[in-house]
Amino acid sequence: MKLVRFGPAGQEKPGILDADGALRDLSAVVADIGPDAISPAGLARLAAIDPATLPKATGSPRLGLPVAGIRNIVGIGLNYADHARETKGEPPPEPIIFLKHTGCLTGPFDPVFLPPGAQRLDWEAELAVVIGSEALRVSEETAFDHVAGYMVAHDVSERDHQFKRMGQWVKGKSAPGFCPLGPFLVSRDEVPDPQKLAIRLSVNGETMQDSNTDQMIFPVRFLVSYVSRFMRLLPGDVILTGTPAGVGFGRKRYLKAGEVVEISVEGLGTQRQTVVDA
Repeated sequence: MKLVRFGPAGQEKPGILDADGALRDLSAVVADIGPDAISPAGLARLAAIDPATLPKATGSPRLGLPVAGIRNIVGIGLNYADHARETKGEPPPEPIIFLKHTGCLTGPFDPVFLPPGAQRLDWEAELAVVIGSEALRVSEETAFDHVAGYMVAHDVSERDHQFKRMGQWVKGKSAPGFCPLGPFLVSRDEVPDPQKLAIRLSVNGETMQDSNTDQMIFPVRFLVSYVSRFMRLLPGDVILTGTPAGVGFGRKRYLKAGEVVEISVEGLGTQRQTVVDA
């Protein structure tokens, strides 16, 4: 299934894409695409519905966050060896975990805001993992049982805020617009191997990142298990699994107002944002 939320910000309705890619309204079935809807029982209920029986959405509505009620955004740093090298770092011996404030969440085609005075606004294409059922100290063997599905993510970063303003990375990761997700949530059953997905990012049509999730140092299954050792993952939580080489920090080239970023992950769709002054 490909689940979406559509409509004006703050007034999104639940939706699903049919076999032809048309947007269908799920409002008569569920109130929203939130933790309950993406639980194992909730997904099973939605999978039993024939999207062709639902009304089509009219016009070309805005697509919002595919999942409502996200409580935690867990980032994984330096999870591609080539990215670690371009930052002059070594591949870490175990995953680096950081958090992003949920105030940075935004839709896949909404603007990315350039904070006042920001000089090094950077892009990071990522595969996002969405938790469907509570996970605490789960094994690698059972980790996927707790995954609802996957999304395209953009882990926007302001590098001066991240590295020069003291404290943890969260300062450079959490401004409004710094975490576009979507365009849709793809259920786990449609992604048999999350370690075989092409991942790409372009700026103004120029390719900056072109890699594959098979290049991750720590694969998705391990990450879900590892993170659950240190915190209780809740339904709706999102894990950002890291970014490959090609970020602005490595290229010494950063985003400016008016530039357009486009990100795709194989099978998960494409998102597109324009950078605007906050």
